Amino acid sequence: MDGTPRWALPFLFAGQAQKEMFHNEALVRIDALVHGVAQSADLASPPVAPEIGQCWIVAEGATGAWDGNDGAVALWTDGGWRFIAAQAGLRLLVVDRDHALQHDGSAWRGAAERGDGLYIDELKVVGTRQPGIAAPTGGETIDAQARNSIALMLTALRAHGLIHS
Repeated sequence: MDGTPRWALPFLFAGQAQKEMFHNEALVRIDALVHGVAQSADLASPPVAPEIGQCWIVAEGATGAWDGNDGAVALWTDGGWRFIAAQAGLRLLVVDRDHALQHDGSAWRGAAERGDGLYIDELKVVGTRQPGIAAPTGGETIDAQARNSIALMLTALRAHGLIHS
């Protein structure tokens, strides 16, 4: 002994063997969900060379090591594949789609806001900003009511940032 009190020596009690391994696994799982990034949501079989900490949303019809885990988040760790059941509200950025998916409690749905517009039920309702539109001028017949309506529409579109001023 080197003079260290006997009570200070590391002892392993039942159930404590390799506890740091379980702790590290838990941290990897937490880290994966906190950072919220999945590589893809379109694979039904595991990738060939995953890196530790990478995640995928398992597509329907899962095979191989992912068999039976459709819709779960598959996480690659030191110990192999770990699966996290998706809960309502879980949101992950999906790298190969360049937008997030969110779980609604029963299925993964595309996020409303995406780089190319705003979507509702996977239908684009607002796209990228368009070039400016000039207000009407001239013409042989001037309809004051029509021009007023057009001016109001242009003002609203510009106020919402949908077209340039």
